[in-house]
Amino acid sequence: MPLSWNEIKTRAISFSKEWENETSEDAEAKSFWDGFFDVFGMTRRRLASFEHEVEKRGGGKGYVDLFWPGMLLVEHKSRGKSLDKAHDQAFDYFPGIKEKDLPKYVLVSD
Repeated sequence: MPLSWNEIKTRAISFSKEWENETSEDAEAKSFWDGFFDVFGMTRRRLASFEHEVEKRGGGKGYVDLFWPGMLLVEHKSRGKSLDKAHDQAFDYFPGIKEKDLPKYVLVSD
């Protein structure tokens, strides 16, 4: 049964309070995204994967922090890191993603 908007709102407020002071990407990014999907009553594993391997623009392998095919690509950085670099990194992955899986949205976050 889908969650009501009131339940999603309650979960979102709780989630934001839980994560408001977190600063370490390495230590907490995966837990953050699992919790984010849970706000909507969804399991992250059903929709998205971590460290999705792609060939980067210019060659070499890259790993998308979180990839939801056809919907979302996330590059998550620690607080204070350059979001411009994260943005560039995210778009360097596009040539290695199948056309049908290209995301509608790119999210960079610290």
